[in-house]
Amino acid sequence: MEKYDIAVIGGGPSGYAATMRALDLGKKIILIERDKIGGAGLHNGALSSKTLWELSKNIYNMKHSELSFNHYELPPYSKIAELMNHAVQTRTEQLQYQLNQIQTLHSHVFRYANGSGSILNKNQIEISYSNGTHELIWADNIIIATGSRPRKLPTIPIDEKIIMTSDGIHNLKDYPESLVILGAGVIGCEFATIFANFGKTKVYLIDKTDRILPFEDEDIALMVAQNLEHLGVHIHKNSSLLSMEIEDGRVKYILDFKDGKTQTFHAEKALISVGRVPNFEGLGLQNAGLSFNSKGYIDTKDGQSEIPNIYFVGDTTADICLVNVGELEGRHVVEKIYGKEQPLIYENISTIMFLHPEVAGVGMNEQEAQKKGIPYQVATYTYDYIGRALCMQCPRGFFKILVSDDEHRKILGMRAIGEHASSAIQGVALLIAQNLSIDAIAELIHPHPSIIEGIQECARMLLGKSIIKPEFFSQSLNCFKVYDGQRQKI
Repeated sequence: MEKYDIAVIGGGPSGYAATMRALDLGKKIILIERDKIGGAGLHNGALSSKTLWELSKNIYNMKHSELSFNHYELPPYSKIAELMNHAVQTRTEQLQYQLNQIQTLHSHVFRYANGSGSILNKNQIEISYSNGTHELIWADNIIIATGSRPRKLPTIPIDEKIIMTSDGIHNLKDYPESLVILGAGVIGCEFATIFANFGKTKVYLIDKTDRILPFEDEDIALMVAQNLEHLGVHIHKNSSLLSMEIEDGRVKYILDFKDGKTQTFHAEKALISVGRVPNFEGLGLQNAGLSFNSKGYIDTKDGQSEIPNIYFVGDTTADICLVNVGELEGRHVVEKIYGKEQPLIYENISTIMFLHPEVAGVGMNEQEAQKKGIPYQVATYTYDYIGRALCMQCPRGFFKILVSDDEHRKILGMRAIGEHASSAIQGVALLIAQNLSIDAIAELIHPHPSIIEGIQECARMLLGKSIIKPEFFSQSLNCFKVYDGQRQKI
């Protein structure tokens, strides 16, 4: 029986990152993956969907630019799919090539096993291969990085052709004439944006509340909703799905609205986007003495389970299901095993929502600060007053910074919606991690003209020394103190 320092089950972002970190530390490791290297984050998630978003954004901009040509024609969907698949293939080949090279050059410490891993006890794993053979290995430590899959609802007949999850929607052969999306969270809103951008699909978004993205502040959610509606998306607000079925090759769905009305609608395709569930089937976790909690997860502390040598990372944990978080957790638990870990800080994790335009955030939003009872100061600075945004003809958007309501003005969080939002937040993430105040932003010389100058002016507003004074533009530039939900203008 071959013995290893670490066995990683799952070759997605978190498992791959854990493997590379273990090699950095000179450990003997085996990476077990039953399907394709890269996991859902590569094949049915972040890379594939964001490639679609980039293509759809480019198409929208070409069609709606003031300089656009009247004879512009939308490319066939096969071309869109080809470009998306090329991006996925390129990244897959990079990851696979590296594994092959490491296995060739460092076979004494690394092995890649393309099979299914099942735990027999806290140290033994059985690997089953597609040719019917089996192998038994020993590992001092086991890292579970098997990822997640879209949650399915038992009352909806998902066939991944007409009614799809995010796994199936990448297999479309043409632009749908119409698409209904169940779920107004990040993934649902992203796909609504993508297909509305293309301009060939009438998109319907089912939202059980009166506003989408309920975890975000109202000003963010409102602008996103307005932008979606401007793209032609119809949001079924305050609606509950009574039923969804396939009828004559199309989707029939019935909604119950809070005003008491019940209506029947039809669409060519449907996307079900109601969250994700961890891939634990067939792992034999109970054989190692592990038990599931009421939410279907294994309780962990800093990635470590109740069985000290078994760890869970990425989407197998009940925290934030993001590629960057999964990679961080994968690296972290390896360092933890060998006493080299740095504190794992979730407060400065940067997030992006690929919408129209993109939305980015780091740290707390106002909802979270109010829920925790934290007094804070907040400033909002709109893109209308950022030179680069005017150059780009994209003045729709804003920065919002939250700081502590004291003389230190430590940064609690920031939200950005608009062009380049995702590229603008990392500096603030670093300041949050270092527990610094906004003074550093206010005095730093930013490149000009750039979108991030808006962050600087937002910080200066809180310090009372902005170049553009909020008292003269109070419709779009604001500074408040907030305590117990009460806002007081600064």
